[in-house]
Amino acid sequence: MNLQDLIQVLKTVEVAGATDKEISGIQSDSRRVEAGHLFVAVRGTAVDGHAYIRSAVEKGAVAVVCEAMPSDMPSEATCIVVKDSAEALGELLSEWYGNPSRRLVLVGVTGTNGKTTIATLLYTMFRRMGHKAGLISTVCNYIDDKPVPTEHTTPDPLTLHALIAQMAEAGCEYVFMEVSSHAIDQKRIAGLSFDGGIFTNLTRDHLDYHKTVENYLRAKKKFFDDLPASAFALTNADDKSGLVMLQNTKARKLTYSLRTVADFKGKILESHFDGTELLVNNREVSVQFVGRFNAYNLLAVYGAAVTLGKDPEQVLVVLSTLHSVSGRFETIRSPKGFTAIVDYAHTPDALTNVLNGIHEVLDGNGRVLTVVGCGGNRDKGKRPMMAKEAARLSDQVILTSDNPRFEEPEAIIQDMVAGLSAADLDHTLCITDRRQAIKTALTLAQRGDVVLVAGKGHEDYQEVKGVKHHFDDREIIRELIGEGNA
Repeated sequence: MNLQDLIQVLKTVEVAGATDKEISGIQSDSRRVEAGHLFVAVRGTAVDGHAYIRSAVEKGAVAVVCEAMPSDMPSEATCIVVKDSAEALGELLSEWYGNPSRRLVLVGVTGTNGKTTIATLLYTMFRRMGHKAGLISTVCNYIDDKPVPTEHTTPDPLTLHALIAQMAEAGCEYVFMEVSSHAIDQKRIAGLSFDGGIFTNLTRDHLDYHKTVENYLRAKKKFFDDLPASAFALTNADDKSGLVMLQNTKARKLTYSLRTVADFKGKILESHFDGTELLVNNREVSVQFVGRFNAYNLLAVYGAAVTLGKDPEQVLVVLSTLHSVSGRFETIRSPKGFTAIVDYAHTPDALTNVLNGIHEVLDGNGRVLTVVGCGGNRDKGKRPMMAKEAARLSDQVILTSDNPRFEEPEAIIQDMVAGLSAADLDHTLCITDRRQAIKTALTLAQRGDVVLVAGKGHEDYQEVKGVKHHFDDREIIRELIGEGNA
């Protein structure tokens, strides 16, 4: 593509050098630059691409996009100065791939909890309705029925734009995408044209990155602020931050709720471990999901599908056939008469939601035994809160390791213990080895009890000292139940 044509999408501050050049590719990592590339110098959280401009040119970059003209800019390369190079990278990539997000309907889902469930259920629903659809999520990306492994909730800009281009090329009509706060803040979604945004809820998470809840909220809100007037903004009216998301958006404003008047109103009629009876906009539907938090997720799915033009009755029929997402409230039955549940809950609020969901079904009949840990090298402030919530809503708690990463598991557990009172400690055990912790909980469980194993969900590894070791909570539980240990 010609550089002159490519940079027309940018608001340039200054251009030095010839623009009549053929560009063979776009890159923001100087190590991957090849001859004929355009290098975009982005200021990251750990590395500033501006420090690698000379290196990129030496490797063959014929043009550079940056935020400040380098004093030692090599004369053989064209330099394009912009106000925000992260924003520019997304715009350039979109133009490079022929603006693929404008050739399909792109819906983003953001919030602390529920993103994966909502995006995945919408993807599944639209495929069952006969549409080709794409999914970009924490668990796995899909180009219609083709899985594409994922590393992050929202991929880096180069991967993301290439992926959406592949989806458009494959004939996908709809793409449903999890949008993380990191991705919004780092402008990884720049250049994408969204047709809709869904907000789930906002509770404490990622404060290791955002530092304050206000910054975290601001990142989420920016996604809605940037939506065009042609898009829709669907928010959870029952969450205290829900209506904040709509304050400055130009998009069509819509709400869903279990408690108040809303465009999409729900009510839980009956709960059991095999599912829930729901009333959605005065229509009854039986769903294969458990807990209030899932009722919210399903309302968001219903609301988005109807807003996208689907018949409400057809949406409810499909909704009744859907199953929970891998590692989200995944139920495993023991021959001994108790239930084990594996869930990704790794924030205090998510853990509370899952435990409340369990209590809604148990209704005082049966005990709750919770196995939970916290990840290393992440927000330490939530550790005592996680332990406190587990102790408050469980009859027995076993604190264990999650992904310790580069921290000592025992130190993480002690941070959790700091949130417990003497009364809490009376029904709390600390078992560092996660397998042993799970085995202990299963051994203690009796008929009618529920064992919750929280924090890792779909993950099939434990990360210790930078190395990923195979570990799957679901495999461990099934194996122990099969061995007669549970």
